[in-house]
Amino acid sequence: MTPSLISQVSLAHAADLPRLFDVWHLSVRATHDFLADSDIAFLMPFVREELARVTAERLLHVLRADDGVAYAFLCVEHARIEMLFVHPDRRGSGAGRNLVQYAIVKLQATAVDVNEHNTQAHGFYRHLGFTVENRSPLDPFGKPFPILHLKLAENG
Repeated sequence: MTPSLISQVSLAHAADLPRLFDVWHLSVRATHDFLADSDIAFLMPFVREELARVTAERLLHVLRADDGVAYAFLCVEHARIEMLFVHPDRRGSGAGRNLVQYAIVKLQATAVDVNEHNTQAHGFYRHLGFTVENRSPLDPFGKPFPILHLKLAENG
């Protein structure tokens, strides 16, 4: 990752929270077609709470447009990518790849979990050097959405 791309990543601020929630919501709508509206509604309060927590703890990293508005974000905790979402209008722009590279190089990320049904995300991380370490049949809320636990390959 070039220094110029690293310098584009900044920390999120509390004022970013409404926009970051919108990025999450639009991204999930665009990529998680296996979730029903009720599943997304169930997640909303947890996502709002988690976004506020990681922003307060200075763990949320964002990419911003020229006007300063965040369009992608990343959270890494304990060497694990916990969140990576890109506004649908920016998908395919390299934002996700750049944030993962930032996570690996600057934040020492070596793992990530993805929904098994989110084949795009699984393919994305596989392309970036992650391999399946194991699988959980349920998501963290006990719902029947299997999770793939990915680990960065040694040569990743």
